[in-house]
Amino acid sequence: MIDFFRRLNPISLLIVIIIAAFLRLGVLLQLPEHLEFTLFETYAGSLFAIPSGELFSPSANLFFATIITVVQAVIFNRLVNNYNLLGKPSFLPALMYVTVSSLLIPFVVLSPALLCNFLTLWLLSKFLTIYRQEEARSVMYDSGLIIGIGTLIYFPFIGMIPMLWIVLIIFRPFDWREWVAGIFGFLTIYFFLGVAYYLNDSFQKFAQLKVPLAAAFPHLFKVNIYDYIVLAPVLVILGLSIFTLQQRLNRSSVHIRKSYLTIFISSIFCILSFYIKPEYHVYHFVLVAAPISLFMAHYFMYSSKRWLYEGLYLVLLGFIVYFQFV
Repeated sequence: MIDFFRRLNPISLLIVIIIAAFLRLGVLLQLPEHLEFTLFETYAGSLFAIPSGELFSPSANLFFATIITVVQAVIFNRLVNNYNLLGKPSFLPALMYVTVSSLLIPFVVLSPALLCNFLTLWLLSKFLTIYRQEEARSVMYDSGLIIGIGTLIYFPFIGMIPMLWIVLIIFRPFDWREWVAGIFGFLTIYFFLGVAYYLNDSFQKFAQLKVPLAAAFPHLFKVNIYDYIVLAPVLVILGLSIFTLQQRLNRSSVHIRKSYLTIFISSIFCILSFYIKPEYHVYHFVLVAAPISLFMAHYFMYSSKRWLYEGLYLVLLGFIVYFQFV
């Protein structure tokens, strides 16, 4: 099956949709009576009278989450192919994205983090365009806007702010105007949010908003290791991808190497930002679906032992479905 996705075949999209549905079968058959989903953070949702809680029935929730995931997979696949991150066009990024986005049950239902993945992909696309730009002020301003919009949906998305400067360090010579442009873009969103509060005669409420910083670190975790055994095949694949990356990136262009570095560092900030908000949710880690999918796709693209890479992917599928039922 992996060999089929190594080529850019339109039929691959249909198979990706089928796999996405298959990887949600266990959740579909055991849907809870209620699934809560909040479209915006309270400081944005209350202003625009957006309802919170149970917006959709559980089945509708799962359906829309699946559609969103497939659309994101196609966008991600196009991004990887456009910037030639795998060396040749394929449908492996989409396949890996759909798979990684199905690893844990909280990933397959609607969540703010899942919606923010649209912004994550948009942001990565902005970052990867910087290398050949004569000036990057407009790109950085747009990137700041994207992060600002993301914080209205899911506040921990603010953890991507340091990437505005890291990407400049990686791709650009120092220009102080580019360094401040991203912050101005981010603040623009909150300027308009303040204006909206003012027009609703509730500016005082806006001025009293508190930053929802996290609680003490040790109190965040109540981990049942059994729930995360499904990650074992992913860790094995990521470990093997290190070898393929070492072998091929040394012969790749400077832009490709810097692109992988940018995506890797962005994944670290996505992971660490879980601590920004007091309420810890597993769905937060769906934010790293794109980086993990890229590294996994690189392994499956260049691994030469068919029995190994085909077997590993089938084991991963089996783990996902099995742990949804148990």
